[in-house]
Formats: sequence, C-alpha cells, structure tokens
Amino acid sequence: MEIAKVVDSGSTTLKISGEIDLHASPVLRAQLQSCATEKTKLLLLDFSEVSYIDSSGLATLIEYVRECASFSGKLALFGLQKKVRTIFDLVRLNELFVIADSAPDAIEKLAAK
Repeated sequence: MEIAKVVDSGSTTLKISGEIDLHASPVLRAQLQSCATEKTKLLLLDFSEVSYIDSSGLATLIEYVRECASFSGKLALFGLQKKVRTIFDLVRLNELFVIADSAPDAIEKLAAK
C-alpha cells in the first residue's frame, strides 16, 4: 500500500493505492494520526486505487472518525471500486462514512452535513 498526501486550500487528500490489510493498516493509522495531530478539518480519502480493505483497515478508519470528532474534523471517502464499496455496504459503514464518487462530490456532501 502507498499513500500520497495532497494539501489543498480547503482540504487534505490522502490518495491510497493497493490493499489495506493487517500489514498496511499501521501505515494508514500513522497517516491518519498525523492528520488528527494537525487537526485536519476536512480530510478526503481517495480510494480509486484501493483494491481491497479488511476489518483492520475498517477499524483504522473508524478510529479516525472518533478521533476527529474531538476537533470537529470531517472525513469523506471517494472513488471506491465496486468490490471495496460492497464491503462498506455489507457492514453498513456507508451509514457512518460519507462516501462519494469524486472529490468535489465528497466536499459537497460534507458541506451539506
């Protein structure tokens, strides 16, 4: 798994590629904790190149949602491949996370929240 961080004027995007599994989750956790330390108000996760996510990856994302609530941070995921989106839908995490097709769509959905 690789993560590229892009800081824009109004948001920060983590472009993730590869598989988010037990071995990659600590790397993602470290990136998310860095965003939490910086009190990133608007974090977008680009999942367009994520081919798989397991329960450890999902737990890592849930941890960040809890942590960012303390500073009113917002998180959205976008570009999920069908296989990955199905995992979020099956465990009903589509109710916890803002999931969008694109970055502009994600920002619009977060603004409406």
